[in-house]
Amino acid sequence: MSRELHGRSPKVLLFDLLSALLNSWSLWDDIAGGEGPGRKWRMEYLKRTYATGAYVPYLDLVEDAADAVGLPRTLASRLEARWDELTPWPGSGTVLQGLARDRPLGVVTNCSDVLGRRAADLVGAPFRAVVTAESAGFYKPDPRIYRAGAEAMAAHTDEALFVAGSPFDVVGAHAAGLRVVWHNPAGLVGGEAERVADAVIRELAELRSLLA
Repeated sequence: MSRELHGRSPKVLLFDLLSALLNSWSLWDDIAGGEGPGRKWRMEYLKRTYATGAYVPYLDLVEDAADAVGLPRTLASRLEARWDELTPWPGSGTVLQGLARDRPLGVVTNCSDVLGRRAADLVGAPFRAVVTAESAGFYKPDPRIYRAGAEAMAAHTDEALFVAGSPFDVVGAHAAGLRVVWHNPAGLVGGEAERVADAVIRELAELRSLLA
């Protein structure tokens, strides 16, 4: 589902990092031993993270999610050790470099400062700001982390377009007052997210047409 963005052109672009720009799903699947357990683990992590509120150590949430779906808690430390194996969705770096010629780019991500910056470096894009749950003090979908992202870019929330990577993020950013595009290359299901998103795209390159 893709449609035109209405209203004035956004002043800045903010991106979810670990789902919208990086294919974290494949790494979690590999560590968990397959797509089935990997998807359960990651979806449990997302549900727990988006219900947490104030920041707690990121890897604690990853451990708790693994335990909740019957996987070893040690998978969290394995994820940390293999963090730099995260790979961008195809063409992400090139698309973002092109978008950066017209407006500044930033990241709002649910993880620690150290892991957030390491992950952002893997994308190969000129991000002006990388706002993490740790630096903001809150996990998405608390509106304060989205506002912190806009503030780091010297913009108001209504001047920013947020590119989400999960249905939870779409709903959270929309509730915080941002226009939202859902980049959904993993083919996730999210009825409420599809309803409130300005557009749903399967490839990041589609964002260029929406902004034209």
